[in-house]
Amino acid sequence: MNTAVNRTPAAVRASARLGRFVLRMFRPQIYVTYGVLWTVTLEGTAGEITKTAAPWTPTWATAVRAASVVLALLFVRMADEQKDLDYDRRHNPDRPLVTGVITVAELRGAMVLITVLVVALNALVSALSVLLILLGLAYTLFLAVLERRFPRLGENLVAGLLVSYPVQLLLSVYLYVSLLTGGIDADWRAVPLLAMFACAFLQFEFARKTEWRQDPQARLYSQVFGPRGSAAISLALAVGAVVLGLALLGRAGLLPAAALVFPALGAWRFLLRKRPSGLMLPAMGFVLFFNLLCFYGSTALAIGR
Repeated sequence: MNTAVNRTPAAVRASARLGRFVLRMFRPQIYVTYGVLWTVTLEGTAGEITKTAAPWTPTWATAVRAASVVLALLFVRMADEQKDLDYDRRHNPDRPLVTGVITVAELRGAMVLITVLVVALNALVSALSVLLILLGLAYTLFLAVLERRFPRLGENLVAGLLVSYPVQLLLSVYLYVSLLTGGIDADWRAVPLLAMFACAFLQFEFARKTEWRQDPQARLYSQVFGPRGSAAISLALAVGAVVLGLALLGRAGLLPAAALVFPALGAWRFLLRKRPSGLMLPAMGFVLFFNLLCFYGSTALAIGR
């Protein structure tokens, strides 16, 4: 059996290990769905608030941007896996990089491949799209260097969030500015639009790192703000996303407002029922359904024009 394994080309074995890594650490049913929804929702809402002559419709460039966002999210996941290796050795010994399911060299090779692929894809759209997507990937690498230079930055969760969040913001800027090259006019309401996506993302970020357990070594916002305070911040961010959606979409924003049922359910499970990690799944539901309903609402407005 070992002979058969040794005869398998190294590239095939590496591809198989990479596939297992992706299926475990970057579940396609979640991340691909999120990346596609993020793209079409931002494009559809941007197209509606600018009141262009023709209603927004997805194009081949939309597909390029959606694929680029998904690949960029995978790039970030791979970079984080390497950046957190020392922490995972102590607290998450079953992670693929810790157990040797995949190697650092294989992850870095995949990151190079992703970079080449997104450059090739975005070259079909515009030079500005290439520049912006590369800026997002470059900032991810800059963060890794920054945390190695200043180790305490990774230990301070709030400071770490402040310096790492711009990755998500840069991807939203990439989507919006790349869309401008396709005929959508720039509009000052892009600022609340990007803020809406920021609130939706950050409510999930807080929810997934909020627990009742007390562990000074764990990277949890509840260690900084307390379980109730961290849960309240997550819920407030969800409300902020809904308020911005209403301001941008008017009556059509009432539909995505219904997604508030998810964080409300999460707060009830976590604060009243004391479920150990009752916030994360409802927060994920909010992100997905809020994006979906915003897209539906903006599309309905466009059709009604």
